[in-house]
Amino acid sequence: MKEHRIISVETKDVRFPLHTGAGSDAVHSGSEYAFATTLLASSEGLYGTGIVLTLGEGNQLVCEAIELLGKSLVGQEIEELMASFGAVTQRLAQDPQLRWLGPQKGVVHLALASLTNACFDLWAKARGVPLWRLLLDLTPQAVINLLDLSYLEDVLPHEEAEAILQQQLPSRAEREEVLTLGYPGYDTSVGWFQYEDNQVKELAREAMSRGFRACKLKVGSRDPQRDLRRASMLRDVAGPDALIMLDANQQWTLPAALNICQALRAMSPYFIEEPTHPDDIEAHRRLAEAIAPLPIALGEHVPNRIVFKNFMQAGAVHFVQVDCTRVAGISEFLTISLLARKFGLPVVPHVGAMGQIHQHLVLFNRIAMGHELLFLECIPHLQEYFLVPARIENGVYRTPQTPGSSSDLKGVAPGKG
Repeated sequence: MKEHRIISVETKDVRFPLHTGAGSDAVHSGSEYAFATTLLASSEGLYGTGIVLTLGEGNQLVCEAIELLGKSLVGQEIEELMASFGAVTQRLAQDPQLRWLGPQKGVVHLALASLTNACFDLWAKARGVPLWRLLLDLTPQAVINLLDLSYLEDVLPHEEAEAILQQQLPSRAEREEVLTLGYPGYDTSVGWFQYEDNQVKELAREAMSRGFRACKLKVGSRDPQRDLRRASMLRDVAGPDALIMLDANQQWTLPAALNICQALRAMSPYFIEEPTHPDDIEAHRRLAEAIAPLPIALGEHVPNRIVFKNFMQAGAVHFVQVDCTRVAGISEFLTISLLARKFGLPVVPHVGAMGQIHQHLVLFNRIAMGHELLFLECIPHLQEYFLVPARIENGVYRTPQTPGSSSDLKGVAPGKG
């Protein structure tokens, strides 16, 4: 196997305009999607692409942090680097010059995510395989070596994390049919907050005609009656058998959430996403207890494995929406997926990578960890910008075959721009 030594770390502030209303929720309007992008060039002419999502202004801050954190990766050989990547990420997260800005959250953690995702992309390209295949070919011990399990010792010590993977080895073949059948998706793009009612209805019908059986509606209005009306409207259009998720984007106080979640029961939501402030674990616990069995989903704004651990311990989350472009990249995503497996919770990722990276990770979660086969969020707005966009047919993500993590962007490469 050829040595692929990292010879440079570059960043790109890449931004994408959105069509009117697209990407809007109860707090974000008029935003543009943006990727703080890491490019790791190798001595053999390959490059790894790492992306994390922001919403425009502030993207450059993440790029600057990537440059500060990434300097120590230059000169590293990718196989050697990934052999003990958990220790590498722990060291980077503890950088004494930058840790004060976190720790393990905010701009510096997003920078670590972009660097981490670029390392995994380069590693898979160096081996000539798609990311899902690379991960499945690793031994349980090699997977654990990718992870920083510090501060989880009370619930997920090293030995138990490895044992979860070992225990799934004999039954892997039973779950590998997902590689042929594909991974089901759900359509987020039908119900953006600023879409008019008729547009939501039309998009919902189109989604159902394209094979989707699950979709999401943005709620969290200042007028609760708007949310109730639109949720009931979408249920009428989608029919009784469709799965409909409702996403409040953290806009309700606990008293408001208690009231409106009770009122929303009538339209049978599959889950309520981000009902209140993402740092308020106790409020989520109280809400979960009050509205049971209506489930709560969250993760879009949960920054790291420790906070996820606390949510799980409190019984404050039922669907884990970890995102490899919000936590410290692919490695921390896998750590949190193991935590969720320990607590018996399903993982339904938020897709800040627009599904590109997560389409690989859910395959590993399903086959190697034994996670339930549910669905993966679909946001199609940026497909035209990727070199190899996710292929979604009849509502299903088809298994990617191109080497890497499917993160490469058109016109974005080392030395360009």
